[in-house]
Amino acid sequence: MTVKVAVIYYSSYGATHAMAERLAETAEKQGAEVRLRHVRETAPAEVYEGQEAWKAHLDEIADRPVASPDDIAWADVVVVGSPTRFGQVTSQLQGFIDTLGPYWSEGKLADKVYTAFTSTQTKHGGQETTLISLITLFAHLGGIVVAPGYTDPLKFADGNPYGASKVTGESSELDDTDRDALDHLVTRAIGVAEKLSA
Repeated sequence: MTVKVAVIYYSSYGATHAMAERLAETAEKQGAEVRLRHVRETAPAEVYEGQEAWKAHLDEIADRPVASPDDIAWADVVVVGSPTRFGQVTSQLQGFIDTLGPYWSEGKLADKVYTAFTSTQTKHGGQETTLISLITLFAHLGGIVVAPGYTDPLKFADGNPYGASKVTGESSELDDTDRDALDHLVTRAIGVAEKLSA
C-alpha cells in the first residue's frame, strides 16, 4: 500500500513552512504519496506588507498549492501545522478548519491518522496548548491521533510528546533536533497508517 500523506500548514515567516517541507520530504523518502499544502493568507494586506519577513514569505509561496478540504479527504495521514498565537493556532488555520464542516458531516475526515506540529518564538510560547488544540480538532473529526510520545530516545531531546515543535528565536532554520523530531513524527504516523490498513 502506498500511504497518502497530506501536510497542511500555515506559516507567517517561514519556520512552520520549513518544518512542513521537511515532513513532506521525509514522507516521500518513506514511499508515501504527498500533498504539501499551505493555508491561504487571510490577514489584511496592510498588516503583512508592513512586515518585511512576512511579505517575503508570502511572495515565496505565492505559486504553491493552497490547502482545501479535499486534501484531507484524500489522505490516509494528515499532518497539520501552525505557529502559535497566544497559545492557539493562527486565525488563518482556524479559518481553514472552519471550512471543514460539510466534509465532517459526511464522515469524509474520519478514520485517518492525524498528527501535528507547531513553532513558537520562545521556549514556553504555547507549543503544548497549540498541539493539544489540534488534537482536540482531530478527535472531533473522528481521527486516529498518533502523538509521538516518548517512543524514541530522540524525543527526550525535543521534549514534546504531543507533536513536533520548534523554538524559532531569531532563526527559522531547522537544527538536528528539529529534523529528528519531524522525521520521527511523520515516520511514526505512516507506520501506524500501514498497520491499520494491513
